[in-house]
Amino acid sequence: MSWWQFPCRKTQLWLDVTLSCGQSFRWRQDAGSGEWRSCLPGSLCVWRLKQTVDAVLYKLESPSEKESILLEESARQTLFDYFNFDVDLESLYTEWQRADRNFAEQSARLKGVRMLRQDPTETLFSFICSSNNNIERISGMVEKLCVTYGEYILEFDGRQYYTFPVPHVLAAEGVEDKLRKLGFGYRAKYIHQTAKVLASKPDGWLDELRKAPYREAHAELLTLPGVGAKVADCICLMSLDKMDAIPVDTHMWQIAARDYKLKVTNKSLTTKVYNEIGDHFRKLFGQYAGWAHSVLFSADFKKFQSIQVERNKIESNVHVEDSPVHQEEVEANLVTSKSAAAKRKRII
Repeated sequence: MSWWQFPCRKTQLWLDVTLSCGQSFRWRQDAGSGEWRSCLPGSLCVWRLKQTVDAVLYKLESPSEKESILLEESARQTLFDYFNFDVDLESLYTEWQRADRNFAEQSARLKGVRMLRQDPTETLFSFICSSNNNIERISGMVEKLCVTYGEYILEFDGRQYYTFPVPHVLAAEGVEDKLRKLGFGYRAKYIHQTAKVLASKPDGWLDELRKAPYREAHAELLTLPGVGAKVADCICLMSLDKMDAIPVDTHMWQIAARDYKLKVTNKSLTTKVYNEIGDHFRKLFGQYAGWAHSVLFSADFKKFQSIQVERNKIESNVHVEDSPVHQEEVEANLVTSKSAAAKRKRII
């Protein structure tokens, strides 16, 4: 099966940053090819992505070649939805740079940090794992969840791939004890208890929160075991379409105090302090404040601080001409995103 592609500048999406900045924990970058690989809900296949200066290339690996070809018909739609391609990120960067000098300085070297639109169930359990944790360990825990309780898909390039487990499987007896033995610690209890709550809810309850106002959705999430304000905001921002949700942890608290001179008298991140920081960034950056927050959060990572980006000169190991799909074929096959909000500007 050939690589397919769609036009996309790195200033609209930079895969290497977006897929490794702590939004999603299932993507792995192959050291040899540089391509990114993962599984997405709704398809029993492995997604392979790589990027050029002005395009994203993708390929599907599935148990049968015939199924891969059939999946191609809906693959673009899936990627458009997953990467929120109905949002013009370049325009947002311009707005934020005009509104805030610090953002202008930080974003100058870190273009293309785009928010993902992930599956709410996967996002919920992934961020329960994030409590007092780092990206590497969270990724390891999420992988263990999939290997232990997910459905086997296939083996590709020496690695086995699984679906993310469904709540009723995680709600079964013995799950908590098993997860503790696997190194989840106290998070095992929260995963098991939350799974039982979800299993008792009407089908689609979590997904329906996409339609609820931000404050309502946030409050509903706080009723789940192991979900505090920050985790609830991560779920809201990264899977429930709440673009102004601001996840605040001690790292973001430090950024607020250091770069924005927010005078916080409390010595701990209380509810009052949490809301003050979120409200400050919402007032500063507007409707997509959560996206701007993610850029600032990522820019403060040590692994990204040495990155220097020039708009039209970004090194790449892959070239568009290497793809068997010609540009006119790509344009002819682009699928209009039915889920796009009418008020947002399409960028692809």
